[in-house]
Amino acid sequence: MIKIILRRLSPLLIIGVFVAGAMVLLSTKEAPEQKDTPITVPIIDVQSVTPQTLSLNLPSYGVVNPKYKTQLVTEVQGRLLTVSANFVAGGVVKKGEQLAIIEPSDYEADLIQAEASVAQATAALNEEKARGEVAKVEFKDFGNGLPPELGLRIPQLKKEQANVKYAQAALARAQRNLERTVIRAPFDGIIKARNVDLGQYVTLGTNLGELYDTSIAEIRLPLTNEDLAYLESVDNPETAVTLTALLAGKQVTWQGNIVRSENVIDEQTRMVYLVAEIHDPYLRNSKKTGQLPLKYGSFVNAIITGKSVDDVVKLPRHVIRNGQAAVVNKDNIIDMRQVNIIRSDVDTLYIKGSFTAGERVSTTSINSLNAGQSVKVLGEESAKPAANTETETATTAGE
Repeated sequence: MIKIILRRLSPLLIIGVFVAGAMVLLSTKEAPEQKDTPITVPIIDVQSVTPQTLSLNLPSYGVVNPKYKTQLVTEVQGRLLTVSANFVAGGVVKKGEQLAIIEPSDYEADLIQAEASVAQATAALNEEKARGEVAKVEFKDFGNGLPPELGLRIPQLKKEQANVKYAQAALARAQRNLERTVIRAPFDGIIKARNVDLGQYVTLGTNLGELYDTSIAEIRLPLTNEDLAYLESVDNPETAVTLTALLAGKQVTWQGNIVRSENVIDEQTRMVYLVAEIHDPYLRNSKKTGQLPLKYGSFVNAIITGKSVDDVVKLPRHVIRNGQAAVVNKDNIIDMRQVNIIRSDVDTLYIKGSFTAGERVSTTSINSLNAGQSVKVLGEESAKPAANTETETATTAGE
């Protein structure tokens, strides 16, 4: 009977033992150590600013084109007898250089005929002059007043003089036509294209090819209407321009000048175009070691020199948010300052009259910064009061 009672009460005894043990553990536990939660001070990087006088340069872009280009067109007709080796696409030619010859035999014959006509007309004129002298003698004793012009052969003389001029004009035309059988380059240039071949028959007005002048290159540079305000003169925008392009795997720079504005706003792009010039782009007159030519058709980036403005600070775009900059004072406290942005480009903001020399501006993202917030500047040592506080905390912990 007792065994049955003990077997039934054993679970209750076990539970009671565990409850007693738990109560003992709870009564003897220690309170957790209380620690102060440290205040996190953000670490930022800063940039010291110095207002200065800057030229507000204007970025642009364009394609290099020749200032002068011409179609080589025939003024006479005939078969091409010769074609110069330089008269090919990409060939470089000098002013007056022979490019092709049209068969001249017909024009040489015309020249001989014109010379004969001049000689014939000149002989007739001399004969008429002699007749006029004879007529003067015959009418010397004419008793009825002045002799008639017809009797003195004055009209006949004028006719022969006109015939001489006509023959001389025909001779000059024949000489020009003979000269035109030789196709020459009108200026120093580079052959863009050749449209004819040796032995081909060409007529008046046949397009032989296209020639680009190599003395001056032009680049049309678009600007917004607002950007014109940063030029020294809108009506006469003559200023310097720096052009850059990637050639032969390296960045190459050329210096040029803005010579004029087209003074028309493009209807589609709403841009105003300035025209820059580069002299001797193919370096035909002077070339330095390692210098590369500015080839026609190249795409270039341009920096146009703008007007100078005083008290300007340049800052990266990410430093400014909603027109405000995070200025760090001498106590490393944030001051959110509204700034005057006068111009911006892809990477930089230009700010006028908003900073004094030596002020520090946070270059770290200002999204998490607030006015009056304490910060730690990257690279600076901790302040002494903070160090003392840490020493006192360590001493207290040791005690």
